[in-house]
This record gives sequence, structure tokens and C-alpha cells, in this order.
Amino acid sequence: MPNPERITIYYFTGTGNSAKVAEWFARVAECREIPSQSINIGKMDRLHIGKPANDALIIFVSPIHGFNYPPAMLHFIMRFPKGSNRIVLMNTRAGMKIGNFVTPGLTGIAFLLSGMILKLKGYHIQGMAPIDLPSNWLSLHPALNKPTVSWIHKKNKKRVCLLAEELLNGKRSFKNWYENIWDIPFAPVAILYYLFGRFLFAKTFYPSGACDNCGVCIEQCPVKAIKSVNNRPFWTYNCESCMHCMSQCPKKAIHTGHGYVAAILAFSSIIVWNLILDPVFDLEFILGPVAGFLLKTGVFFLILTLGYRLVHSLLPYKFVRILVECTSLTKYKFWGNRYKALKDSDFE
Repeated sequence: MPNPERITIYYFTGTGNSAKVAEWFARVAECREIPSQSINIGKMDRLHIGKPANDALIIFVSPIHGFNYPPAMLHFIMRFPKGSNRIVLMNTRAGMKIGNFVTPGLTGIAFLLSGMILKLKGYHIQGMAPIDLPSNWLSLHPALNKPTVSWIHKKNKKRVCLLAEELLNGKRSFKNWYENIWDIPFAPVAILYYLFGRFLFAKTFYPSGACDNCGVCIEQCPVKAIKSVNNRPFWTYNCESCMHCMSQCPKKAIHTGHGYVAAILAFSSIIVWNLILDPVFDLEFILGPVAGFLLKTGVFFLILTLGYRLVHSLLPYKFVRILVECTSLTKYKFWGNRYKALKDSDFE
């Protein structure tokens, strides 16, 4: 393949991992005097996408959410204009450290689905590359310590730069294609996450008593999923759990409500499903297992919506606020600090 005349990088980022990959790639292109453009799709009009230059190598970089690209990037690719450019698909996955190895995350169906969509639009896939930068999902696990984060950054910067040299020399890169063997079985989980799971996580965030209503989270949300309700941030179902708000809050006032979400789940499953819907109506017998499951899921999300709004409205009351905060793991020091991708000067 001929070397590209220019590169255009489209990235979606919450805590900076994908932006860091875009920066490293663009820097290699700059050293080779290849014009490059990096575009944060969280700051652009994703409904009206301009067609890139015909001679550009196009790169998509995004984190993995629920074993797929998040809807912001997935829908962006679906709306992307038709063309014949060469494409490189990249992602940032939940990297961890064991000994001297970065443990790989899971790509799921992100490359397969997006690659198929782009192929149907006429594009040519030149490479697919997962990059295992540190996991930022503090809702599910404690933060990695700074030495681990620095080490993972250093390892991956070298990997991205070598990959960029390879791709800019016109070579293909599908070194991790074998990973699809264990990625494909996660397709059902990815579909369920897209249809249901992401909406559950959207209602786990809340502002603690430290919130001064500065509006940073609302203004900077890349998918405009946060609004002000009763002078406090309120997370809508548009939230993609990118963790940008939690990592950027000046007061570290945004937490994950593990306690109240567990309470809503318990109320839905034990009280509503097991004691009311199943014994009284026997939905699965009347409607069949699939329709019964969908109806129960709809009831659950109704309860979640009402429960979240109720908790949000009661947060000004000290007893409720203390109860919610004390049952949120992200409040405690042992859970670790908020994650942000490091500057190169912080780990070199």
C-alpha cells in the first residue's frame, strides 16, 4: 500500500485515554511530515459529518463500553459518509498490570461490527489495534495506583508509536485478530448492554454534599447527558458512563451510588417481581418468556427512573445524603483517586 498523504483521527474520550492515543499517533505523523488532524467527536456536530479528504488515512479511536464501541462512536460510524479511504480501527480497553505484563481487556464486537459497517460504505480496513490503557471505570473497581498507571502509559506509548510507523509505511496490522476467538462469545452481552445495561449505569451517578453547582460536569459532558434539576446535576439516560464528569469535577463531588442502586435492584426483583408480578400475574406463562422478560425490564426501568428522581430530590436532607454517601464506594480513600490519562511528562 502507498504511504498516506495525510491522516484524520476521530476519537471519543472520557478521561483522556483515546485522546492520548490520538496524540501519540499524530506525533509520529508530524515527525514524518505527514499532515494530521485529530477531531474529538464529543465536541462536534455528529449529525452532519463532513466527508474527509480522499487521500486521508482515517483512524477511529474510542474506549470499549460493554464489549462494544460506546453509542457515541458507534452511531458516528453509522452516520459517517460513504468513501473509499483506508481505515484503522483502534480502541482503548481496560488494561491492568500483572508482573511485567499489561493484561488485555476485551474488544467484544467493536471491531467486527464497525468494520462491517465501514466495509459496506466502501472503505478498506488497513488495521485493527486494541490499546490496553488503564481502566477508568471506578463505578466497578478501585482506581489503579499511579506507578501502575505510569507503567501502563509508558508501555503503550511505545506500542502506539511502533504501530503508527507500521501503518504510515502502508503496512496492514491485524496482529490481534486472533482475539476475536474469545471476543465473539461476548456478543450477547454487548447487545444486552446496548439495549439495557448502559441505562442502568446512567442512573448510578449523583452529586455529593461537596457539590457547589459550578456546572463543569454539565458543560463538559461529551454527550450532553447531564442537566441541572433543583440546582444539582442530574444524569439522564443519554449518559454513556465515560467517567469524564467524575474525573473532571473540581470538588471530586460526583460519586457512584452503589447503595441506593443495590436497594432499587433488590426492591425490583424481590418485591415487585417475586412477590407481585410473578405470583399474581404469572407474566411468563401469559405472555411467554421473552415478552415477560421485556415487560419486567420495562417495569424495572420505570422503578429505576422514579427511584433515582426520588433520591435526587431528597439529597438536600442531611440524613438521606449521609446514607447515600456512606454506601458509595467511590467516597472512600481505599477506592483510589479519580482517573485521568497522564501527560507524557508525568511518566517519561
